[in-house]
Amino acid sequence: MLDSKLLSQYFPDIEPFKRKILLSLKDFYEEENNKINVVSRKDFDHFFAHHVLHSLSIGKWATFSPKTQILDIGTGGGFPGIPLAIIFPEVEFVLIDSIAKKIKVVQACVEEFQLQNVRCIVGRAEEIKEKYHFITCRAVTAMPTILQWVSGKFLKDNSISTFIQNQSQHSLTNGIIALKGGDLATELAGIDHTEFPISTLYKEEYFQTKKIIYVPRNAIFNS
Repeated sequence: MLDSKLLSQYFPDIEPFKRKILLSLKDFYEEENNKINVVSRKDFDHFFAHHVLHSLSIGKWATFSPKTQILDIGTGGGFPGIPLAIIFPEVEFVLIDSIAKKIKVVQACVEEFQLQNVRCIVGRAEEIKEKYHFITCRAVTAMPTILQWVSGKFLKDNSISTFIQNQSQHSLTNGIIALKGGDLATELAGIDHTEFPISTLYKEEYFQTKKIIYVPRNAIFNS
């Protein structure tokens, strides 16, 4: 009941079919978690707020046009990728994680809810060959490491490349959209970025220290 109230409060105009899937995620992950631990068990009482709403904050902060291509790196159990894919069914999502058992759960979720706009990959970010408009992530690693992955600075020949597409199709320039929390001053020092406090979207105490960190494509090579 609380999950339903939270969803109605923050997404009052959401379509019924999206609402149904979002509210079904907790039961799905609870069942899967009994087999493979992809969500902290001590956090499960707050699953909807801490995982679904947190992921959806990106969808309240930015909108994506049809055919936008988004790569969710270190997706873990599928966050923020799965909730975002539900509310943006015309956007193409690729969810990648190096841990196969986690991607197995994500793939099961895709099949359970028939999310035709989601593709799952077992692998590492530095193995990516395709290009995307946006990179999303949540609590994966420090931003300097993410920039290194995305910029291509890991390449043995020292060439500079990126798997972020050059041409933007939004008012928001292509780049990285990360969900992070806590004191980020040291981690983000010297990085051209925008910080958006999620507490302006949600009133729950959990979100008081949570932020959306946006790094545009052109800032990746200058950091």
